[in-house]
Amino acid sequence: MKKIILSAALLTCMAGHPAFAAGDLFIYTWGEYTPPEMVAKFEKTHDVKVHIDTYDSMETMLAKLKSGAGGYDIIVPGHDTMTILVREGLLEPINASQMENFRHVDETWRDVFWDPGRVYSAPWAWGSTGFVIDSALVDGADHSLKTLFEPDDATKGKINMLRDVNDVINMALRYLGKPRCNENPGDLKAVLDLLTTQKAFVKSYNSETKELLASGEAVVSMSWNGYAMRARDEKPTLEYIYPKEGYTGWMDNVAVPKGAPNLENAKLWVNFVMAPENAAMITNYARYSNGIKGAEAFVDKALAAAPELNPPADAPTPEFLPACSPAVTKLYDRVWTKLLR
Repeated sequence: MKKIILSAALLTCMAGHPAFAAGDLFIYTWGEYTPPEMVAKFEKTHDVKVHIDTYDSMETMLAKLKSGAGGYDIIVPGHDTMTILVREGLLEPINASQMENFRHVDETWRDVFWDPGRVYSAPWAWGSTGFVIDSALVDGADHSLKTLFEPDDATKGKINMLRDVNDVINMALRYLGKPRCNENPGDLKAVLDLLTTQKAFVKSYNSETKELLASGEAVVSMSWNGYAMRARDEKPTLEYIYPKEGYTGWMDNVAVPKGAPNLENAKLWVNFVMAPENAAMITNYARYSNGIKGAEAFVDKALAAAPELNPPADAPTPEFLPACSPAVTKLYDRVWTKLLR
């Protein structure tokens, strides 16, 4: 898990010192998610210095924003977290749909349930949450979540789960055949029992899955498809599995937190990432689809047939879940807290 390292300039501003210079942009995002060459291109194009800090979960990012900690110009929330941010007034209305490069956004992602009309956000990347096996050591032929939740002796102690409350609980609910956004006490007890039993076989709860898989520390891991592909680049025996019980689809979005100190620079960044050649850099680097028409002309040809970006014909349709109600969120947090204590 990457530590969140705040730049000296950001810490100075948070401490109540003078505002940022006009030529800065402070981004708060996942680790290994922002292409260095895209940052360099933006800095050269707009004469703006980009600073990047990282979080390890949506919960970490959301908690920081809710606490009133400011200083960021750009965040990259998942589609379900977007619903919460909009509802609680934590985003600037930037009217991305009125920006020059919005014409490149694929129709699928223009008017989305988490941000109707794209008032607050633009697409960054989209993908899925499945799991990865080392096929040299693990038999995943049945494509079942049983591999994670009822592991063979050979994989016990070598399993990694994402450090993400919603992804983990949703995966457990699917395995148990229960609905998502679930506040049924009996169902959530079953989830906690399943996860508690599994915990004895889990090496770690870590969202930085690539290193664990590539090094062999984990031979089975929950993973986002892009991280899975990057891990396979280093270890060809790794295989991304689309669980037969179902899996989560998601879209991460580029948005601007309320009170961003460099609002105009933030808008420049939002427009910049919707240009096809720039969106392609995101795909080439992070290995996720980008939602921008015309980007395919700039995407590495080797990605076109990658299994991590192309589910097999018999795979279930990905499930794009809305944010659960506050009541469900509290229940999930209780399950997660009990599991990790």
